[in-house]
Amino acid sequence: MSISLRHIRYFLAAAEAGQISRAAMDLGVSQSAVTAAVKQLESYVGARLFDRHAQGVALTLEGSRFMLHARNIAASVNEALRFEQEPARKIRGTVRVGVTYTVAGYFLPQHQVRFARSYPDVNLELREAPRSSIEEDLIAGRLDTAVLLTSNIVNRNALDSETLIRSRRRLWLPLDHPLTHADAVHLADVAGEPYVMLTVDEAAKTAGRYWSGTGYRPRVIFETSSVEAVRSMVANGMGVTILSDMVYRPWSLEGQRIETRLVTEPIPSMDVGLAWARNADLSGATRAFRDFMSLTFNGAGHVLAT
Repeated sequence: MSISLRHIRYFLAAAEAGQISRAAMDLGVSQSAVTAAVKQLESYVGARLFDRHAQGVALTLEGSRFMLHARNIAASVNEALRFEQEPARKIRGTVRVGVTYTVAGYFLPQHQVRFARSYPDVNLELREAPRSSIEEDLIAGRLDTAVLLTSNIVNRNALDSETLIRSRRRLWLPLDHPLTHADAVHLADVAGEPYVMLTVDEAAKTAGRYWSGTGYRPRVIFETSSVEAVRSMVANGMGVTILSDMVYRPWSLEGQRIETRLVTEPIPSMDVGLAWARNADLSGATRAFRDFMSLTFNGAGHVLAT
């Protein structure tokens, strides 16, 4: 059996949706088609790519590794098609792009490199800043576009956005933590554990939103803006945390394993995408960057315009 681009697309859709049924709806195909494609892919690579849970599916360690390659494959195919369809070499200019911390460290670099290959005469001028500053600069015309957490955007009356990926949030645990063996994990269980709170990119504020109304609160023992500090503390058994798959790595800097589990309560995904000023007169270079990013992710996200 040979693997096709369809297998890759269905796998990526399932990984990003966290549910086979949701992936099928996003793709406009039957649920059985997605299930069959994933099983065929697992058979071909010789590894289980997803853990199945009552709430859906979650990537295994092998699945997380494979997803990096799958995204590269999908992006390369889109890049090749775009190169044939567009006069990319004729587009010139500078695009002022705002980026938030998480995007700069865990999302943008590989796509920036691909864009530079496709559009060698377009200069991406990157500016890292907090989300609030980026929104102000977009509205004032000091930035042309931004790559940021679209789930955090506040000024939706003045900005349009397109979500590129939705990264599921899961509970991070040290190896052999009792909750790794539980049949189901609830926020009540998490509330009983020491909790390491990430603060960068409004992570603590987001956590506060989904904890509120549950009757529980995380027992925070440490707050930090460093993802690597959170990773090391969890791996060393000092506490647990809930963070997105985009920043998840199975090992700490010390080489200790980090496990993940789904939480039964609905926790919003961390959505990453593009934003630009509503009714802005976007340059050809800016449109090329926006279209490049949108096509790279096969239109997996959606445009939010209110």
